[in-house]
Amino acid sequence: MQSCDFQLSSFVAGFWRIADWQLSPQQRMAVIKRYLELGVYSMDHADIYGGYQCEALFGEALALQPKLRHEMQLISKCGIKLMTDKTPDTYLNHYDTSSQHILRSVETSLQNLQTDYLDLLLIHRPDPLMNADDVAEAFQRLHQQGKVRHFGVSNFSPQQFDLLQSRLTQKLVCNQVEISPTNMTTLHDGTLDHCQQHRLAPMAWSCLGGGNIFNANDPQSLRIRATLETIADEVDAENISQVIYAWVLALPSKPHPIIGSGNIQRIESAVKSQHITLTRQQWFSIWQASTGHGVP
Repeated sequence: MQSCDFQLSSFVAGFWRIADWQLSPQQRMAVIKRYLELGVYSMDHADIYGGYQCEALFGEALALQPKLRHEMQLISKCGIKLMTDKTPDTYLNHYDTSSQHILRSVETSLQNLQTDYLDLLLIHRPDPLMNADDVAEAFQRLHQQGKVRHFGVSNFSPQQFDLLQSRLTQKLVCNQVEISPTNMTTLHDGTLDHCQQHRLAPMAWSCLGGGNIFNANDPQSLRIRATLETIADEVDAENISQVIYAWVLALPSKPHPIIGSGNIQRIESAVKSQHITLTRQQWFSIWQASTGHGVP
C-alpha cells in the first residue's frame, strides 16, 4: 500500500453555508485569507452544498486571487444526488457511488472551484449499493489523471472503511464524522477507535451540534450548556464554543474540527481553543451532561 504524507490543518474551514453568508466575492475572499492567516489551510466542500451552488461561490472568490490556491487544500465530497432544478432527472434524493457519477462529480467540482485538482476527495455517505471495485476504479483513474491527490470517506463505519480500503493500493487518509457533546455516537461505536488504530486524521463535523447547544431547551441541551458555562469560567474561555472545541480536540484520535462560520471573530475564537486544556474531570463532566448519568 502506498504511504501517505497528507496532513490536514489543525482546524478545517467548512463552506457548506457560504451561500447563507450573503457576502460579495471580495468579502468571501477576505474570509478565506483570514483562515489562511490563522493556519487553517484545509477547505472543506461537497458537490451538493447549497443546492450545488457553494463550490461555485468559493471558486468565484478564489478567482480574485488564484495564486492562493497553492496555499490551501481543497477538499470535496460526492456520492449524494439531490432533487434540485440543476438535476431534472432526479425525482428522489439518493446515493450514487458509481464510477460514472464520481468522475462526473469531480469534473463539476473542479470547474466550480476553478482548480485543476482536488487535494482530497471523500465519499460523502455510506451507500448500500456501493460496489467497492467500482469506486476503486474511479479513484485510480482520477489519481492517474492528476485530478485528485488523496482519497477518504465521510460517515463510514470501520467495516465500511475497511471494505473500500481493501480494494485500493492508495491509503485512505480520512473519515469525516460527526463529533459533538450532543452526538457522541462515534466515540462509542468503534469509529474513533478505528481512526486511532490506523492513525487516521478524522475531520469532525457539527461540533457545535448545529447550534442547538446554544438555544435548545430540551433536558440534554440544558445540562450541557450549564456544564459548558461552568467550565468556561474555570478555564477562562471566551465562550462555550471554545470549550466544545477543546473537548473535541482532547480525543486521542486527534480530530480536526470543522469551523462552519464566515464570521471572522468566530473563526478567530475557534482557533484559539487549541490552547485550552481540559482536565479529565472537566471532559467527563461534559460527557456526563450529555448522557444524563455518570460513567458505569
